[in-house]
Amino acid sequence: MNAHLPIRLIGAPTDVGAGTRGASMGPEALRVAGLADALLARGMNVLDDGNLTGPPNPWQPPSEGYRHLPEVLAWNLAVRDAVGHALRARELPLLLGGDHCLAIGSIAAVAAHCRRRGKTLHVLWLDAHADFNTSAITPSGNLHGMPVATLFGFGAAALVNLADPAPALRRDEIVQIGIRSVDDAEKRFVNEHGLEVFDMRSIDELGMRTVMQQALHGVTENTHLHVSFDIDFLDPDIAPGVGTPVRGGPSYREAQLCMEMIADTGALASLDVMELNPALDEKNRTAALAVDLIESLFGKSTLMRER
Repeated sequence: MNAHLPIRLIGAPTDVGAGTRGASMGPEALRVAGLADALLARGMNVLDDGNLTGPPNPWQPPSEGYRHLPEVLAWNLAVRDAVGHALRARELPLLLGGDHCLAIGSIAAVAAHCRRRGKTLHVLWLDAHADFNTSAITPSGNLHGMPVATLFGFGAAALVNLADPAPALRRDEIVQIGIRSVDDAEKRFVNEHGLEVFDMRSIDELGMRTVMQQALHGVTENTHLHVSFDIDFLDPDIAPGVGTPVRGGPSYREAQLCMEMIADTGALASLDVMELNPALDEKNRTAALAVDLIESLFGKSTLMRER
């Protein structure tokens, strides 16, 4: 674990990319659930200057296949610049979403950082959804369903070009875990571009331990490990506070094992926590669970273990 790095909390209170309102309240819900204190108790240095600012959600229908493209671009510019600034300051950026479209800016910054520093980028995308839609195949126009495709270079030019150079990601730099809801045309697009996906059937058949061993294969001391954690990765029975819940996700113990094995690599260097929607939660319990899992990402485990 990059325990020596200060953790920079970056709040991005927006739901411009989502189809349900409420993820804009996610950053504050995580703070209320005690995120900073939990990390401080683990001996981490936590820096929190509050939230980024950006345009409000206009709640308009799609235009040319995209909902709220100007607003999504503005928020992702702010995220890219804040995450990039944290990385240059040798901090570990922890982006508090907000909806998952914000990963475009976050990962664009991380990819540029890795190219500057000669680091190998490895992204773990923990999500119920592949997020590999484009304006041509999206059923909704919601940009939170398009960040992975955009990072691969398939999307609005302004968003694709947030990465320097674009595209931000190659297919050997990302692994998706927990996927269980993919639109039909999106499914064909995922297969066409050869994404490495461990869907829930893979987890059922192989077990989370084997999935994580395979997903983390090749991670070395020179790897920058970025985790993009959509809360709807989790089963909605334990994490109801999300806008797009899908039954049949990882259990609490499976999720803990996933996070602990990531922590064991010592390579975690940036993190997105996305799509927490307190408006749909029950007494902030999804935020409390997210904080618990984030603690595990930063080394909390039942027993002292050799890392």
